[in-house]
Amino acid sequence: MNEYHKIQTVFKRDMANKGKTLLEGQYSLPEFEYLAKNVWSFTEKVDGTNIRVFPCGNEVRFGGRTDNAQIPTRLLARLQERFPNVGVFRDAFPDCGTDTPVCLYGEGYGAKIQKGGGNYRPDQDFVLFDVRVGDWWLRRPDVEDVAKKIGLAVVPILGIDTLEECVELCRDGFLSMWGDFQAEGIVARPDVELRTRSGHRIITKIKCRDFLRP
Repeated sequence: MNEYHKIQTVFKRDMANKGKTLLEGQYSLPEFEYLAKNVWSFTEKVDGTNIRVFPCGNEVRFGGRTDNAQIPTRLLARLQERFPNVGVFRDAFPDCGTDTPVCLYGEGYGAKIQKGGGNYRPDQDFVLFDVRVGDWWLRRPDVEDVAKKIGLAVVPILGIDTLEECVELCRDGFLSMWGDFQAEGIVARPDVELRTRSGHRIITKIKCRDFLRP
């Protein structure tokens, strides 16, 4: 199943500062600049490890961000508990034929997954952020419906606003929806799914630490 695409940071990085900060106002894609004043949907960016879950024949398979990525042992055990067999997918996608590829994209998160992972939870688990069925990316309400059927958490929505306001929120920093600690940042996408001329999704990420001055 396809690896999850790269999410472009909203601004270009300042290579004179070894890429640690951003060149504010210099958008990394022309589409971001063109749509900056339009309505975007923001979700909290989780500091974890990218996970793919998908049916393959009569079994459920798990992958990291790339096919060569290793999944931590505790997290793999948790995934196997959540997705014991392909029946989970049949229940969540009753209208999909067996030949239609389905993939859940999410984040493995929790204790010992990235620095500060224990802030999210003391154990390890999977939180959903995207679902792809064939060539289609599901809308947020449909992602939430899939999550409800399977019994999964979904990354929290922080709100909808302009991309400019999203940048300001990360510049100021904000507390995570998971607790009393600094959120890693935001993943933002237009309120209507859009693509670039090359066919890539228009979606961006903004990390709060990119605005910290050395």
